[in-house]
Amino acid sequence: MVDELVLLLHALLMRHRALSIENSQLMEQLRLLVCERATLLRQVRPPSCPVPFPETFSGESSRLPEFIVQTASYMLVNENRFCNDAMKVAFLISLLTGEAEEWVVPYIEMDSPILGDYRAFLDEMKQCFGWDDDEEDDDDDDEEDDY
Repeated sequence: MVDELVLLLHALLMRHRALSIENSQLMEQLRLLVCERATLLRQVRPPSCPVPFPETFSGESSRLPEFIVQTASYMLVNENRFCNDAMKVAFLISLLTGEAEEWVVPYIEMDSPILGDYRAFLDEMKQCFGWDDDEEDDDDDDEEDDY
């Protein structure tokens, strides 16, 4: 019985040694593949984005429409990077400075659900920074009254 256990233990040690050698060889192959991939990636240049990176937004009401158009356009041509609302909102937040950045901090601190809802986040920005969709309608109504 002891001899059988010794033989079994010897067989297990030999198998362990063989597997360790195979594992080392596989790790070396993986290292070489990773290096080759890195070399290939350096050689390939991604196509330039047709839409420039958006400018930051500091809270100026007059710049809000431009900011929204810039960010929406950029996210549209890079849709693979902005696959959900949370990513879109995070992108907008990353471009906020000054008063606009201060405005968003409480939402972040309380982990507001609005941070995962792109449309709701835009609506909050519009409300806070003075872009009301109804203003355009009101202006049209005023013009009609003048006639």
